[in-house]
Amino acid sequence: MSDTKSNNLSREERLAAKLRENLRRRKAQGRDLASPASESGESRVSKDDAGG
Repeated sequence: MSDTKSNNLSREERLAAKLRENLRRRKAQGRDLASPASESGESRVSKDDAGG
């Protein structure tokens, strides 16, 4: 019975670690998508103004 509890605990720890990694990755992706989108939008306007 104790083997099952320790096995479940390690499984929970692994799942918790994976969730943390996933959260960090998603936050990083969100920041990357938010920042360049506004910058590229501004640069597109300046390119259009310069070209036209």
